[in-house]
Amino acid sequence: MSKYRVQNPATGEVVETFPEATDAQIEDALAAAHSVYVEWKDRDIQERAAVVRRVAEIFVERADELARTIATEMGKSVQESLEEVQFAADIIDYYGVHGPSLAGDYQIPSTIPGVARIEALPIGALLGVMPWNFPYYQVARFAAPNLVLGNTILLKHADVCGRSAQLIEDIMVQAGVPVGGYQALYANHDQIATIVADPRVQGVSLTGSERAGAIIGAQAGANLKKAVLELGGIDPMVVLDADDVAAVAKDAWDFRVYNAGQVCNSNKRLIVMDDIYDEFVEELVKLGTGLTPGDQLDLQDGQYVPLSSRAAAETVDAQVKKAVEEGGRVLVGGELSEGPAAYYAPTVLVDVPRDSESYRQEIFGPVATVYKVASDAEALELANDCDLGLGGSVFSTDTARAEAVASKLEVGMTHVNIIAAEAAEIPFGGVKRSGFGREMGPIGMGEFVNKRLHFVSK
Repeated sequence: MSKYRVQNPATGEVVETFPEATDAQIEDALAAAHSVYVEWKDRDIQERAAVVRRVAEIFVERADELARTIATEMGKSVQESLEEVQFAADIIDYYGVHGPSLAGDYQIPSTIPGVARIEALPIGALLGVMPWNFPYYQVARFAAPNLVLGNTILLKHADVCGRSAQLIEDIMVQAGVPVGGYQALYANHDQIATIVADPRVQGVSLTGSERAGAIIGAQAGANLKKAVLELGGIDPMVVLDADDVAAVAKDAWDFRVYNAGQVCNSNKRLIVMDDIYDEFVEELVKLGTGLTPGDQLDLQDGQYVPLSSRAAAETVDAQVKKAVEEGGRVLVGGELSEGPAAYYAPTVLVDVPRDSESYRQEIFGPVATVYKVASDAEALELANDCDLGLGGSVFSTDTARAEAVASKLEVGMTHVNIIAAEAAEIPFGGVKRSGFGREMGPIGMGEFVNKRLHFVSK
């Protein structure tokens, strides 16, 4: 089987394959990325921004095609796929509209007679290594700001995203990005290492697992290259109290099972105060009862989609079984489909011991793991007892109380009375083993840029 493919996770059927790049093709891509950079960086930033805005327009124009492609590739429902296409378009348009001002020069005070100015300049060709769970959104937040800046993009997508990877490149060219300015690469691991080491490449951005981040981060460091790493999360959702427990539980459930739970900043640990815990868990169980596998291309009410692959579903199943062996209890769900399909029933998991291996693991699937606490201090201690630090949220009818807890979360993104604020203008990224660097929003323009001092003496 070719490494790069379209494989419907609902059936296991390989729909399309793509040949892996040869070493000669990788060299050609590197040469093209650099030569286009030399020309692209010298264009007026408003011209580059206009091209990027056109990319966003084409995403909207081709939304149905784009959505059905990723629904087939990784199992997302068509409706959620359409939402992702629109979000990607919003991000791309945000940088097309606001990028030039975000990258504008500014003057700083100086004790030396003269004018000190900070310029934002591009640095060169960049490598992006992107995951399958949001095939367009992940690419948009990396590529759009950097194309506006004047960098060029080499994009190694996930193995199962062969068709969507090519579609993005096609749209970039259609919009006016010079051929070679954005390239989809069907590269292997050795070739990725070669690209990171190549002097024509000035930085690398990876969204993926801790293991992949450690490998790419080490390669980037060995070659003195800038890296941005967005690696996973086991984000806490702390519920201190609620006027309507059922409503908060439904919000928790809906976000946890969105995209079949395959979301980096999903609310993977639900930390609930003891006086509302039983009602909260009961509501989750109701929401998880009676669900059946469905066709992601024609999903009906009461149905759930497959995970991205059979291997992904088997991993989640093994993690839940391990948690049960260690003392956890499955209250609903916990069922892996038979055969080649990648269905795993949305699950409510409780009583996972804090001294177990399972407590430390991220479950990248539709599993709501719930913990009971008796005080704000205990909730905070549990929330921070984690190697990862992407995001977190705190819910309470007393906003000040929630803010007091949220302010002490060891994460890159804190939220009060919303699980995750997500928009083109909102920065995204984490701390601890969730990686480093930020994407999206104003600071998303600041990662792969030469913040050059320009000083004119008087």
